[in-house]
Amino acid sequence: MSLHADAVAVLSGWTAPTPGEEALRTEFLDHLRTHDDAMLRECVPGHLTATTAVLSHDGSKVLLTLHPKAKMWLPMGGHCEISDTSLAETALREAQEESGISGLELLPGPLAVDRHVVWCHPPQSWHLDVEYAAVAPAGAEAVMSEESLDLRWFPVDEIPEPSDEATRRLAARGQAALSSGSRAFG
Repeated sequence: MSLHADAVAVLSGWTAPTPGEEALRTEFLDHLRTHDDAMLRECVPGHLTATTAVLSHDGSKVLLTLHPKAKMWLPMGGHCEISDTSLAETALREAQEESGISGLELLPGPLAVDRHVVWCHPPQSWHLDVEYAAVAPAGAEAVMSEESLDLRWFPVDEIPEPSDEATRRLAARGQAALSSGSRAFG
């Protein structure tokens, strides 16, 4: 299955938890239907991306990066690559690259969707973000990548400013999924 087909299948099978996210889910599917390159950053009107809230092994903390362009504390995430075969693979790859942590375990997802203006194209371009959560092994130590100004663990209920509501929502949903015993694959 292609990455594009995987995205259609994932979003078609996902039940959005809020009316706003249901509207975004529908918008993402429409975008996929009208843009064969919707998975790649070259799609200027907007392209799908994958984000992952990396949680500590017990779910009490979330690892956030101080994003150099946004100047905000955000979860790990980024663009799909041609070699990616699924959104989940993209989410896990980006989380491992940006956190420096191997052995992350992706929770079943997606957990949320979000749309925001991009920094990689001219104004009025969008990231159509499909969001996951992953659990770090006990004792995992993060290693900051070149894509970050800082990298730190924060209690899930104490995410600092500047950040955004999407980050808080994803961290809380990841914590809830982990607490409920949801595990998918690693």
